[in-house]
Amino acid sequence: MDNFYEILRDGILLCRLVNDIKEGSVKKINETSLAFKCMENINAFLEAAKSLGVPPQETFQTVDLWERQNLNSVVICLQSLGRKAGNYGKPSIGPKEADKNIRNFTEEQLRAGQGVISLQYGSNKGANQSGINFGNTRHM
Repeated sequence: MDNFYEILRDGILLCRLVNDIKEGSVKKINETSLAFKCMENINAFLEAAKSLGVPPQETFQTVDLWERQNLNSVVICLQSLGRKAGNYGKPSIGPKEADKNIRNFTEEQLRAGQGVISLQYGSNKGANQSGINFGNTRHM
């Protein structure tokens, strides 16, 4: 994690990453190593990531990276951004996000479902503790 932190600390690579995904996402990248300029880079990355569709709960606070407080949240943000990259014609990282599959049932279909007895779905023995030997003595 030391190398990870040192590379991403100034935010330059993060800004270049979002600009590669969508050109012009970060207008100005500060190339200096001044603390407030680096934090501006990180903040610009976070704003660009949100505009590309990364949910707010998968982003991190600027101080999480700058002060090395929570690097795991930085990794989560990068993975989320990698999933969103596929929406912009770039290769995506990780599993494909699921699409919404909204189903609309008619009143007739809902009423038909109420008439089904749950025991018709398989075993009617119910849940019991037969076969569990936790706490029993061992018989030899």
